[in-house]
Amino acid sequence: MDEVEVVVAHSERATLRVGDTFLKVDADRGRIDVEVEAMALAPVPTPEVLWCKPPVLAMAALPGTTLGRLGGPSTGSPAAWAAAGAAIRKLHDAPLPARPGRAGRSIVALAAELDDECELLVTNGVLPADLVTRNRQVAEAALRPWTPAFTHGDLQIDHVFVDGDEVTGIIDWSEAGRGDPLYDLATFTLGHEEHLDDVIAGYGVDVDLEVIHAWWSLRSLLIVRWLTEHGFDPFAPGCEVDVLRAQM
Repeated sequence: MDEVEVVVAHSERATLRVGDTFLKVDADRGRIDVEVEAMALAPVPTPEVLWCKPPVLAMAALPGTTLGRLGGPSTGSPAAWAAAGAAIRKLHDAPLPARPGRAGRSIVALAAELDDECELLVTNGVLPADLVTRNRQVAEAALRPWTPAFTHGDLQIDHVFVDGDEVTGIIDWSEAGRGDPLYDLATFTLGHEEHLDDVIAGYGVDVDLEVIHAWWSLRSLLIVRWLTEHGFDPFAPGCEVDVLRAQM
């Protein structure tokens, strides 16, 4: 019998690997529905869905390896990062899905969430006030009108698989939908600024770097407290708190 590997697990969802099959268990059936729908629509490689019996989604493993992880070294070549940029552009150019995604929250709602979270970070002593204040200022540039695109919504580098310099698949589509395309690019390069130029070269159009930096700050501010409460360490070298410190 194949061993069961726990890929990620917290109170909201868990992903297990058994041989060449991934089993994703999600307490929110809606997220499973979004994921299956988004993978069917996305014009980029995605895992093969083997079966879906909510709250469990079974998918075939992808060939290749991820480009790296937040807080760790990149295992991908510049060409592989550029290929990922080209795949992201292909996704963003696709017809818009019906649903708004994680990257599609309104400016008003996002600003209110950010202000509330910044207050909690300081009040609870999670982060120093000067660090929060500076990054809240940087984050402001992300709060602007944008043209919606088909976005992944959680495009961390360990969600993109490559074999050599070819993208073999993108996983974890439960936050997909209409949204700000620069949110995807910022999420993908978070903690790996050294590859931003490679990604943009593959993406094929100029992007506003100030907005990318803003999304790095905004995403990190919003996730630090959640990570600490769910058994993850945003204070580890190269992770979210270091991203915030780099803006000082």
